[in-house]
Amino acid sequence: MGYLEAIILGIVQGLTEFLPVSSSGHLELGKVLLGDTSLPKESMLFTVVVHFATALSTLVVFRRQVLGIIAGLFEPGNKESWSFSGKIILSMIPAAMVGVLFSDELERLFDRQILLVGAMLLVTGFLLIAADRPSGQGRSVTTLDAMIVGLAQAFAILPGISRSGATISCSVLLGIRRQEAAEFSFLMVVPLILGKIAKDLLDGALYLSPDQLGVLLAGFVAAFVSGLLACQWMVTLVRNAQLKYFAYYCFTVGALAIAYHFTVMAA
Repeated sequence: MGYLEAIILGIVQGLTEFLPVSSSGHLELGKVLLGDTSLPKESMLFTVVVHFATALSTLVVFRRQVLGIIAGLFEPGNKESWSFSGKIILSMIPAAMVGVLFSDELERLFDRQILLVGAMLLVTGFLLIAADRPSGQGRSVTTLDAMIVGLAQAFAILPGISRSGATISCSVLLGIRRQEAAEFSFLMVVPLILGKIAKDLLDGALYLSPDQLGVLLAGFVAAFVSGLLACQWMVTLVRNAQLKYFAYYCFTVGALAIAYHFTVMAA
């Protein structure tokens, strides 16, 4: 993978991590179209690095909320911060279990599985259509909501299923306020990504050779900067109920990916 390819894929990750069109699915499509021939483990390494970049951009965008929650944990009797932190932890459990129990199987899914990506993008489109409807004031996230949205996040591990699309759509359908649905969706993935990186570091799965470092850094910076812009934009879009346009996009790209699989890759 060269520098230009890493920058392009980093921008793709930064934009699509927050926009409900599946970052992992677009990374796989991008790797195929750019002729990436890296091994599955190398491909997964790049995916993990750019996901870390977008996790960092999330912390920057929501720095006030995050700092407020952390400060609240040290205040005696601050039930709100402890309650929110507990819900975040609950929401992580399903995806963490899938990641630990099926790590080898997941690795194979990130090996240019274009047909799978196309089919899952269609599913994402239907989820966005279902959630893109006028709603009332809504309510806050409950403990049960956190568990259900966590299941949606676990489902979104599949490349082509948008994590933000699945979790935000699930939250809106549960009756949660749109603004809070977006914030909870973006914050719930941060500890999951950081935990994944810590696990891989301890397992030695993220060993970097000197020739990889520059390329990974280029992808990281591109994903971080584009992620900052996309995160703020997406919160506005969710609040204004404008998800259907992304559904149309997912339908189009999903259909094209399926057609590409059968006409080009299967030839």
